[in-house]
Amino acid sequence: MNKPESLQENIRSSLTETRLFPPHADFAAKARIDARKLSELRDEAAADHVAFWARLAHEELDWQQPFSIALDDAEAPNYRWFTDGALNVSYNCIDRHLKTHADKLAIISEGEPGDVSTYTFQQLHDEVCKLANALKALGVAKGDRVVIYLPMAPQAVIAMQACARIGATHSVVFGGFSAQSLRDRIEGANAKAVITADGGTRGGHVVELKKAVDEALASGCQSVAKVVVYRRTGKPVEWTAGRDVWWHEITANTSAECEPEWVNAEHPLFLLYTSGSTGKPKGIQHSSGGYLLGAHITSKWIFDLHDSDVFWCTADVGWVTGHTYVAYGPLSNGATIVMYEGGPMTPDAGRFWKICQDHGVTIFYTAPTAIRALAKMGEQIPARYDLSRLRLLGSVGEPINPEAWMWYHRVIGHEKLPIVDTWWQTETGAILMSPLPGATATKPGSCTQPLPGIFAEIVDEAGNIIEGNDAGGYLVITKPWPSMLRTVYDDNERYLSTYWSQFGDPLAARRENKPFLYVAGDSAHRDKDGYYWILGRMDDVLKVAGHRLGTAEVESALVAHPRVAEAAVVGRPHEIKGEGIVAFVICKGERPVDDDAVKLSRELREFVSKSMGPIAKPDEIRFTDQLPKTRSGKIMRRLLRSVAKGEAITQDISTLENPGIVEQLLGRA
Repeated sequence: MNKPESLQENIRSSLTETRLFPPHADFAAKARIDARKLSELRDEAAADHVAFWARLAHEELDWQQPFSIALDDAEAPNYRWFTDGALNVSYNCIDRHLKTHADKLAIISEGEPGDVSTYTFQQLHDEVCKLANALKALGVAKGDRVVIYLPMAPQAVIAMQACARIGATHSVVFGGFSAQSLRDRIEGANAKAVITADGGTRGGHVVELKKAVDEALASGCQSVAKVVVYRRTGKPVEWTAGRDVWWHEITANTSAECEPEWVNAEHPLFLLYTSGSTGKPKGIQHSSGGYLLGAHITSKWIFDLHDSDVFWCTADVGWVTGHTYVAYGPLSNGATIVMYEGGPMTPDAGRFWKICQDHGVTIFYTAPTAIRALAKMGEQIPARYDLSRLRLLGSVGEPINPEAWMWYHRVIGHEKLPIVDTWWQTETGAILMSPLPGATATKPGSCTQPLPGIFAEIVDEAGNIIEGNDAGGYLVITKPWPSMLRTVYDDNERYLSTYWSQFGDPLAARRENKPFLYVAGDSAHRDKDGYYWILGRMDDVLKVAGHRLGTAEVESALVAHPRVAEAAVVGRPHEIKGEGIVAFVICKGERPVDDDAVKLSRELREFVSKSMGPIAKPDEIRFTDQLPKTRSGKIMRRLLRSVAKGEAITQDISTLENPGIVEQLLGRA
């Protein structure tokens, strides 16, 4: 199809990145997948993508009952994979390694106070089995939902694996969520039990998790029969007799052997609730077989996992990244993972690098917000630590701007380590776009290309595929993949309307045997080399004087200025242009005030204008010491939009790392 002129005028990609970094020869020589292997995988997937995924599922996972049906699309877009197969996720992550790797470290965990604990695969197996048996004794059975509300400690992974072992569906709630948010998720899942802790440590303070559970249950949640409490801090907590039980007590005399519950591949492994701008959270439901395959194969390919690797994904298990690249993917490959409980700036900005040094981390996977925050603190801090064991770096969570990528490459990677810039979502279950470090030349800020077996396109407002490169528009996936979400729990209509209805009625498409388009919700640009650039959520795209601008590009233009450490851009109504641009900027060094702020604001506006054109010049720049980030590192853009518009703050800010920053953003501090 030809490119619609209206779309090409409206979706702009004004930043041009010409730097190209081929894989280092030494890395490529030892990589699992080199350029030749990657080409073979792409050819195989293109010829028959269902057979491609079926082969991988047979070869990479252990099945109690092998499948014969690879893809069932009779109820598309409610796709089902490996439907007549049976397996157990916990068995695949732990048991199958015991014959050869029982004494290998599975988990290295560091608490914020500095305490370190370790678990071999055998020890992990024993602890998972003990908790699994204890849960069964409490009445938790296959198909029941269990909410997990724990600090970032090994017990979180143990609890997830224990649920998987007995066929219970877990729903992990991030430990920074408020009691109200926790209650919504408990009630949404109709959970039978909650697993929590007396507290956790973050930023030198105790996070009172048990107290939040008590508050949530006091106002509803009638389905909850038991609350299992892990003793982490030793602080006294309120106790409800008959409901609350101590983890250490119920597992003290429990067997360390628990036969896995073999479940159908489509059995729900977990629910993970995502917040929308309005309405109740969506319970994204993932399967057992398809999800595990995606987690396993992407961990193996993208992070080039070898037996000697120590893998640290800094994400909390309360988010999907912590599910896929902490609790499941690396362990299914028999890798050693690192977990860290606290904040990256406690006691100082060297904490991440000290952990890498002390535990011999070889693969480091973190968020662009963390990279920018650490870059702001200067190069001298990471220089204090021995990072010589690092061999691969990764980025996850949002588009990484080119300047942050280059700092990561130069300062942490010493200009030789590959960087895998990954794009995926809670809904996709696993990474869909990324370089393969031994095969793909990288560009700073681009997630490069879809993985073998993933088929992405750019479409216009009518859903028409834009052929060729140099295209901008909606990012869509055109063929199903195993790790995709199966539904929105207890609300399949919401699943259909949110992800499959933008370009027509999916049920009508099924009747007429038409193809389905999974709408990712992101805008993207495909450059002349076929590389993808994520420009931001379509909801965040700025519509300025008839032109659409990706927020990520404007932010990247700002961060390219030598005085800017980080920036977040949002829109607000403009009576002439339709939408104006407001930028919130963190500077290197002290926050400018008075005349210095006016001068720098003018300078930055012109700097963006030269980089992207006058249409992208911010209408207003506000300087701040911090951006409003959740404890997972995500910028709360809905809050920034409210501030920019002068609206009352109605969002739940309990998950912010520093709630006090709101006063500064509002000009009160």
